[in-house]
Amino acid sequence: MLERIEHDTILELRLNKPPVNALGPELTAALRDAILAAPDQGARAIVLSGQPGMLSAGLDVAALLKLDRAGIKAFFTDFFDLLRAIATSPVPISAAITGHAPAGGAVLGVLSDYRVMAEGRYRIGLNEVEVGLKVPPGVQVALKLLVGHLQASRLCVQAKMLGTEQAHAMGMVDEKAPVDEVIERSLAWCRQVLALPPIAMQRERAYFRAPLIEACERPEAVAEEYTELWFSKETQSAMAALMERLAKK
Repeated sequence: MLERIEHDTILELRLNKPPVNALGPELTAALRDAILAAPDQGARAIVLSGQPGMLSAGLDVAALLKLDRAGIKAFFTDFFDLLRAIATSPVPISAAITGHAPAGGAVLGVLSDYRVMAEGRYRIGLNEVEVGLKVPPGVQVALKLLVGHLQASRLCVQAKMLGTEQAHAMGMVDEKAPVDEVIERSLAWCRQVLALPPIAMQRERAYFRAPLIEACERPEAVAEEYTELWFSKETQSAMAALMERLAKK
């Protein structure tokens, strides 16, 4: 469910869990572990990618609804560990948004250093409110850094989904490209950054990512909060309604 593709010193981690690369316990843990291990394995940059048409549809709600409280807490602990791994990565990360990226898919992009999104009828957004959840604190900070406080609040509070053109114009993604060029453009950005003097580049990168890194600390405490939220009446009702809608498709 997670492919490792080496491009010299750039490691591409490609989500491969059909049909929508949903983030369940196994994929979440595998992606976190791969990101954490990459620098020690010689990677100087990372590209996160999916298949043409889909980066990730977000959390694997169907699988998570089967878990008890301990299982949900363990999942959220791993999920927020994944977010911290992206935020604190000592090597740059580019998100190759190869298609749709709602909720958890958008999270992967927003937390990365750079985002290239496929042109076409694809959508990206942090629509967690629709299913009774909240946008993670670190992601809220990252989004504010990208689009500003006002636009970030509107996107999160109203669970807005954006097309590629809108997301690019707003600054939520840095670059747009034909779907079959998204990964190559992400690799090109990595090569451009890696050609810079490395110590100076990392020093500047660390400065500008400091607020994001701080907001992604204490994943265990955030996991506890989300576990309580997950089992709230409102969230359970919203999740059930989501599953009913999906069953009719």
